[in-house]
Amino acid sequence: MKLGDGVEAAIHCTTMLAGLQGGAVMPASALAEYHGVSASYLVKHLKQLVAAGVFVSIPGPAGGYRLGRAPQDITLLDIVLAVEGDAPAFRCREIRQRGPDAPDAFAFPNPCGIKLAMLRAEEAYRAALAETRISSLIRDYSETGDPRDIARGCRFVEANRRP
Repeated sequence: MKLGDGVEAAIHCTTMLAGLQGGAVMPASALAEYHGVSASYLVKHLKQLVAAGVFVSIPGPAGGYRLGRAPQDITLLDIVLAVEGDAPAFRCREIRQRGPDAPDAFAFPNPCGIKLAMLRAEEAYRAALAETRISSLIRDYSETGDPRDIARGCRFVEANRRP
């Protein structure tokens, strides 16, 4: 399964916004700068996160984005579904019923075994994403990340947050 680049950007932005305190916000331009992506590209994904309730958007010159829920209440599945949508990755087109001399649909009373296997795999994948909370990613990184990079992120948040 291939996820779009927007998922990675969305997850990183979520972890960065988790560092904001007291209702502060961060502009999309700062988030885009820090992550090395174009602001117009990122805004599309930020709007999807707002629509899903993961982020809150504050309009105006002093506006920006902040988390819509506490980091422990946001999962990777929340972010993936906001950015990619909730359609299953595998879409069975019943090709087993096509081709030369294929019997009619009545010859296939049971669901396609391949479809069922793929849906089970996706269910397991989604369950794993649902178990992973933003707060645990932040905790793990604070324990294992390079202190220079952690300090860089903290400095950037402090310099670019809007009260």
